[in-house]
Amino acid sequence: MGALSEQDARDEGEREGTGPAPQPPQPPPAPDLRIYVDTELERIGTQLRALADAKDRLQGLLDAVLAISGELDLSAVLRRIVTTAMDLVGARYGALGVLHESGEYLKEFITAGLNEEERAALAGIPFPHGRGVLGLLIQDPEPLRVENIPGHPSSAGFPPGHPPMRTLLGVAISVRGEIYGDLYLSERYDSRPFDREDEDVVVALAGAAGIAIENARLFAQERESAERFQRLLLPSLPDLSPFEVATVYRPATQPSRLGGDWYDAMVLPDDTVGVTIGDVGGHDLDAAAAMARIHSMLRALLYDRRTPPSEVLVQLDRALQATADIPVTTVCLARIEPHETGWVLRWSTAGHFPPLLITPDLETEYLDAEPGVPLAVSTGIARPDHTHELPAGSILLLFTDGLVEHHAHSLDEGLTALAGLAATHAERPLKEFVRVLADHHPSDGQDDMALLALRIPASTRCPEPGPPGGPAV
Repeated sequence: MGALSEQDARDEGEREGTGPAPQPPQPPPAPDLRIYVDTELERIGTQLRALADAKDRLQGLLDAVLAISGELDLSAVLRRIVTTAMDLVGARYGALGVLHESGEYLKEFITAGLNEEERAALAGIPFPHGRGVLGLLIQDPEPLRVENIPGHPSSAGFPPGHPPMRTLLGVAISVRGEIYGDLYLSERYDSRPFDREDEDVVVALAGAAGIAIENARLFAQERESAERFQRLLLPSLPDLSPFEVATVYRPATQPSRLGGDWYDAMVLPDDTVGVTIGDVGGHDLDAAAAMARIHSMLRALLYDRRTPPSEVLVQLDRALQATADIPVTTVCLARIEPHETGWVLRWSTAGHFPPLLITPDLETEYLDAEPGVPLAVSTGIARPDHTHELPAGSILLLFTDGLVEHHAHSLDEGLTALAGLAATHAERPLKEFVRVLADHHPSDGQDDMALLALRIPASTRCPEPGPPGGPAV
């Protein structure tokens, strides 16, 4: 049989049911091809932008979780939760309501985003306790999105002066399976209502927020226990009339950092006043135990021996090195003795900061002198004594390094800042004065701090000087 023609073969294939041979797709005509390419490029571009937005939002969520986790103070954690949630979804306003223990209403309401005028307009108006739309999340802790707050059936309206708000995104925050509070966001900057993506990212943030809140609460409990233990080691000061005395002890901001700082003051048998402040090296239970031993021994020696402070420190150093293994310790020991014209300070230091004197005319002076070596270094080095008259009405301040040391600043900067702070507030009542110094200290807060302030009587009259120094009999 002769060869089939191309048409015969095609006809034969159709008769046998195989159909025509497949043909490659033909491109559309030139104008349609351009539209097709443009459409595909736009679709791909949209997908790429969506992926980039998702990546940015995921990175933002990760950064937010790290930022929240880095806080240890509970109030700072709660405020950081609000502000980071606002940043993640572009919200103008945010708030975190902390539930009362009963779980029925809000006992605390932390806000962010209000400007000064809006805050002033709301001054004196009680914070919301979870009624109206806000209460929906208390009743049902499922995520809540509202597109029109005023029009919602549960809306109770806004108080006078409240900024207008239309949209709301609410998410519950739980700690250990119990609802701790509710996170509220309102008004996206782009004026769009909150969407499912906003809800998802805030829900994820709320999960991390619960962990951060629990960490902050545990830290607060640990710090409170350490501070209570430390305070049990510190003395209750007696009445030092005619002198006025005030003290402050603050633990370090870092957890599990028991300190070795202490202070003490007492009326001695010869009617002088003895004051001391010290700092044991280290930040652990061993340092606290060493502080208790050193403080107790120093107290006994100071009370028993009517000798210059330097001799008391020499005897203390010898006794400690013979009976105990202690870390390096700094001490400032002083006696305030009657003088013909008033009072005089006699002191000796073992590597400690000099006392700070604030005069009635608010001049400040560090009583710089030979500091001596710290305890537990050498008992063979002489310890000098120093004297300085104390003007009537002046303040003598003893302190530890936790009040002035900052890793980013020099020690001289810290001491200068403390002197300026002391001069600014020296006219306050003495207890208030030491609290201000502790609240606004120039240090970085990484170490515990102790300070003792003693105000010299305004009158220059004082008791007659006692008998010459010598061992008590």
